[in-house]
Amino acid sequence: MTEPRVVTFGCRLNTYESEVMRDHAKNAGLDDAIIINTCAVTTEAERQARQSIRRLRRENPDAKIFVTGCAVQVNPEKFAKMTEIDRIFGNDAKMKAETFLMPEHERVVVNDIMSVEETASHLVSGFEGRARAFVQVQNGCDHRCTFCIIPYGRGNSRSVPMGEIVSQVRELVANGYGEVVLTGVDITSYGHDLPGKPTLGQMSRRLLAQVPELPRLRISSIDPVEVDEDLFRLIETEPRLMPHMHISLQAGDDMVLKRMKRRHLRQDVVDFCKKVRELRSDVTFGADIIAGFPTETDEMADNTLRLVDECGLIYLHVFPYSARPGTPAARMPQVPKDLRKERASALRDAGDIQLNKFLQSRIGMIENVLVEKENTGHTEHFAPVLLDRVIEPGSIAKAKVTGLEDGKLIAELVG
Repeated sequence: MTEPRVVTFGCRLNTYESEVMRDHAKNAGLDDAIIINTCAVTTEAERQARQSIRRLRRENPDAKIFVTGCAVQVNPEKFAKMTEIDRIFGNDAKMKAETFLMPEHERVVVNDIMSVEETASHLVSGFEGRARAFVQVQNGCDHRCTFCIIPYGRGNSRSVPMGEIVSQVRELVANGYGEVVLTGVDITSYGHDLPGKPTLGQMSRRLLAQVPELPRLRISSIDPVEVDEDLFRLIETEPRLMPHMHISLQAGDDMVLKRMKRRHLRQDVVDFCKKVRELRSDVTFGADIIAGFPTETDEMADNTLRLVDECGLIYLHVFPYSARPGTPAARMPQVPKDLRKERASALRDAGDIQLNKFLQSRIGMIENVLVEKENTGHTEHFAPVLLDRVIEPGSIAKAKVTGLEDGKLIAELVG
């Protein structure tokens, strides 16, 4: 092993943080280290992480195995019992270079995440094997949705100052990245803790103005009722802001949304999609949805299913509800597991129908494709593309869509 290896579970923010840890471990001379960055969003994510740790130990008996991430932050005792692990550290410690220089006798380093008040920016010069880079603009969450354990893994909401975000994006663009994704836990809450209380839209507008060489900016999951007017204006007027919005939806029934303690109702989502399409007609929407939330009836599930068609949601991240010990939802009357899976499958099928309809509509169109590996990439709408020939990763190429195969657009380079 010539350099540290990082295995990442979960969200885009974890992807960013894994690159920071890779740099820290490399600078500390930990070339034989394997770092597992865990996720706690579902019990299945935790199970997969533990399974991976055991497998990696069997395959690498002499390596140093470090484990971190949200699952560790929430339940360090469970991981401390695993003899396969050399060192365990929490979400705050994993971002600090000194953690990787600590003496080995400090096996478990997990602090009180609620005591953390700042989110430091870490310059990441590149992302291994990617043309698309993720930039952390915010961490933590002040909301307490009844199903969610993540605030206890990430802490309260805190934002990265604008100047640090601009510096990092400039460096990434200089290193050849054609697209940057702004990421965090609850990014529409960006800025409330900074001087002047800038919004996500204001920060995005200033970022695009100060880094005119950035070709494409994408925004990760957003809360539909927290989008500010500056962001709406950017959607309407800024072609470098990609026309794809991923909504933190979770459900499409008002009673379920109230029991989840979400901040929006069904009509808010319908109105949001309508307003955005009026500003930019070609925009696409994805969504996170939980199937089979406690107390969900067939009628409530149908309300969510219908919303997929009503709003034309095409990139769905569907999760059968997973009870997290310590959350209020875990104490509510549970929907049978087989019914959760059945409802999740129905949602995925509905999303696939909408996605296929959208992809079919792109046949014959000229698309700008961010090339990620050899002859594959994604359009501005995040549709996957297979090009007719290999081109330099990180390039943005014009291509005419000629067909559709296995869920990917087939396209020929033009010009």
